Amino acid sequence: MAVRHRDRISDILLKDSKAVVLALLFAGSMWLYVNRVLIPHQRSEAATHEVPRGNLSDLYPRWLGSRELLLHHRNPYSAEVTREIQAGYYGRELDPSRPMDPKDQQAFAYPVYVAFLLAPTVELPFRSVRIGFEWLLITMTAASVWLWFRAFQWQPPARIGVAATLLLLGSFPAVQGIKLDQLSLLVAGMISLCAALLASAQLIAAGIVLAVATIKPQLVVPLAAYLLLWAATDWARRQRFVWAFGLAMIALWAGGEIILPGWVTKFRQAAHEYLRYTGGKSLLESLLSPLWGSITSLLLFSALALAVWRFRRAEPQSRQFSIVFAAALAVTLISVPMVAPYNYFILVPAVLLIVREWEGLWRANVFTKAMCVATVLFVGWQWLGALLAVLASVWLPPETVQRAWKLPLLAILMIPFVVLVQMALLLSGAWTSEPAARLQ
Repeated sequence: MAVRHRDRISDILLKDSKAVVLALLFAGSMWLYVNRVLIPHQRSEAATHEVPRGNLSDLYPRWLGSRELLLHHRNPYSAEVTREIQAGYYGRELDPSRPMDPKDQQAFAYPVYVAFLLAPTVELPFRSVRIGFEWLLITMTAASVWLWFRAFQWQPPARIGVAATLLLLGSFPAVQGIKLDQLSLLVAGMISLCAALLASAQLIAAGIVLAVATIKPQLVVPLAAYLLLWAATDWARRQRFVWAFGLAMIALWAGGEIILPGWVTKFRQAAHEYLRYTGGKSLLESLLSPLWGSITSLLLFSALALAVWRFRRAEPQSRQFSIVFAAALAVTLISVPMVAPYNYFILVPAVLLIVREWEGLWRANVFTKAMCVATVLFVGWQWLGALLAVLASVWLPPETVQRAWKLPLLAILMIPFVVLVQMALLLSGAWTSEPAARLQ
């Protein structure tokens, strides 16, 4: 009996080890694909069409705007600062007379209180700041997997956690986000920390972290609305979250007013301009139409509101709370007025829940089984495509491989939709099979 038990443990460890090796292979392939295929293709296209390329760091506009505000008391939303940002980001100012110049002005289109986060770095050279920020993103990305495990009260085998971490670090959204120094990854990490703190009954800390995460309000506001409603339904026990979030937001807004009077109006104008020159379309609007995309988004948020109300009494440690939390982020992603893979990071909790609930989804019915297959195909194609592209780069000329640069990204737009359908299935199952948690 003991021998059989040891053999079973050995089999499990062997399978887990294979999972880690496979995850490492896929993650490495993605990084090689980006460095050997995608970036050379982009450089070639830029040279051919005379598209300017500077540091191309999404942190740079925020950092330079914060530096000019804090050190020289200049308005980071001003046209003058925007031109200086362009000189670093693109290598020169954008020229409207050049048709191939990018439309994105790279203006400082964030709430001014992002400057408080960047304040310790404004006197440092940007090159050093960038290196440190990239390592911060890598660290937070890796930590977010384990924070979601804690938030979901889920303890998978350690090697499975390592494999999940490697796959996340080697996913296209992560590689793109790290390469571009995207603050979306930082915000996604804050959201995972907020969820873990809620599950640990640290309501004050969770409220403060969520408030800081509003440096990207389009990714956080729907989630904040859900959590505030959730807290209000049991005010006696959850009011600390509301007070912490509210007071932290007041401090951030008031602090912003001190360093830049009238910043809210300036930010609103900058955000409006940003939506104008970037197109401001959501995934739904891009795939459907502006009208039908907006209608569908409204319907999805209405359905989410019903789910939020149904499970408003669920505790943070419950399955219901986890599903609604992840569903809120999934609906946000396809409705936010921007299509960018690095924003996919807020889908991480939904994907992890799908993995945790896999057995139940697979066995439920033919449709849920088909959706499981679709999820594996659409989510997994990025790694398989990257591996194929890297293998091709060994034998084929670079010009030939670069023409197939889209290969790993062929299914990228479908990922949010299959994940959202899976979350809808989990919500539906929780709605019909589990009574709403009652207040004590």
